[in-house]
Amino acid sequence: MRDSVDLLITGGTIVDGTGAPGRPGSVVVDGDRLRLLTSGDELPAHARDTVDAGGKVVAPGFIDLHSHGGLQILAEPRHEPKVRQGVTSEIVGVDGNGFAPFASRAELEAFVELDSGLDGRPAIDYDWLSVADYLRRLDGTVSVNVGTLVGNSQLRIGAMGWDDAPAGARALDRMAGLLREAMGDGAVGLSSGLDYPPGSYASTDELVALTRVAGEHGGIYHSHVRYPLGDRFLDPFREAIEIGRRAGAPSHITHFYHRRTYPGGPEQLLALVDDARATGLDVTFDSYPSEWASTRLLIQLPTWIQAGGVAPLKQRLADSAARHRIRTELATRGAAYASTEGWADVRLGGFRRPDLLRWEARTVADVMRETGQDAVDVICDLLLAEDLGVSQVTTGPWLPTMRPFIAHPVGLVGTDATFVGDKPAPRTYGSFPRILGQFVRDERLLSLEEAVRKMTGGAAARLGLRQRGILRDGAFADVVVFDPATVRSNATYDEPRRFPDGIEHVIVNGVPVISGGRHTGATPGRGIRLGAD
Repeated sequence: MRDSVDLLITGGTIVDGTGAPGRPGSVVVDGDRLRLLTSGDELPAHARDTVDAGGKVVAPGFIDLHSHGGLQILAEPRHEPKVRQGVTSEIVGVDGNGFAPFASRAELEAFVELDSGLDGRPAIDYDWLSVADYLRRLDGTVSVNVGTLVGNSQLRIGAMGWDDAPAGARALDRMAGLLREAMGDGAVGLSSGLDYPPGSYASTDELVALTRVAGEHGGIYHSHVRYPLGDRFLDPFREAIEIGRRAGAPSHITHFYHRRTYPGGPEQLLALVDDARATGLDVTFDSYPSEWASTRLLIQLPTWIQAGGVAPLKQRLADSAARHRIRTELATRGAAYASTEGWADVRLGGFRRPDLLRWEARTVADVMRETGQDAVDVICDLLLAEDLGVSQVTTGPWLPTMRPFIAHPVGLVGTDATFVGDKPAPRTYGSFPRILGQFVRDERLLSLEEAVRKMTGGAAARLGLRQRGILRDGAFADVVVFDPATVRSNATYDEPRRFPDGIEHVIVNGVPVISGGRHTGATPGRGIRLGAD
């Protein structure tokens, strides 16, 4: 034992991320690593900093398996919405919408514009092309660790452009080569966003071939499923599981939840996972504990309008014949889409033009009423005026059926955090504290140790991270200290940017980032690299 260490956390209950019962002990932080001391061990003679965790829980830093913060964190490196809820590592490049690899800066910037209603378009220098360069950009410049998936949209763009076309043998070989290089750079797997072009144009066979490559390199298949597929209920998730089965690789269903409009119950969805695992398949999922969803407004329009990329998309948005075709297709969704009724819960955000700021945090229905336009003209006009960078917040998971997903043994946590607009979905600021406060303490839906395992060790195991997610000797010193009696989310639909209570200390790679509930200004985060973390 060294006489002097960097940080000593004493007096708390250690919940180590394995699911084991909490126990008294101390945590020693030396450099970027940690050691555990039991009640009989001698404490170091001197520590540069100390934390009295009496009455508190000391746990591994939380790992967010689904975040849209991959650009935003470069613009706002303190990343307070996440780190102040205990997140020390997060995964970006989700939904098939990654930020590398790209062949040119022009290609990267075009994709950022297409996706700007979801992941934002902050005023930063887009000075990377490869996964390796993107991860290096994060090292020591941000407050949390960031790992990236490779979006299948990026692979399609790099191999065959932006068109809605099947991938031939040459294109598929090119995509596989790009993915191998990205996995070698440290990416944690392949993501698909089968509602988001051009990745949504991929066939099942194409995704199987790419998932096989990711699996060969230790990565996972992380799927935003193809929601319009088949019965629009079970079939989308069956496809995700089938891709993993055929590829012989782990399959992870992201933002898995039950919608109130589904024709069946949550038990049918969860049975898909249970049945697959019973046959030996490696299938997991993540969920977020919020009734509100968020994505880019562009998702309201049929995917054909995006074929060819940004320039053709904008031409179609402005074209009266294309708008007529959109109206015809929207009519098949029901009469509500022709009136304000169907748009009353689609809240808008992300406006930059001064003449449009009046619509910030207003609904599509509000714009329809005040302008006299129908929904198609409203959406197309706003997207054109803001260069596609408009977000939406809408109803999402149904609260009465949320609990089985949160409690399920293989369920993990992904916030699906979005950062665009004045009023993003409240999950961005409050997911982890809501689980600990409402579902663990108040409702006793699951034990504290099991909830922490889902947020830490379980997530690290899913990603193949060997040195994060568990408090054990020699692990990276990612640690959160929280008060189990007071931890709670304060984020609401009307006030989504409220920080939680009860998250008192957050240490990232051995450096205090949150101390006494306040951000220290430190940016010790790193790019997570599969095989090195």
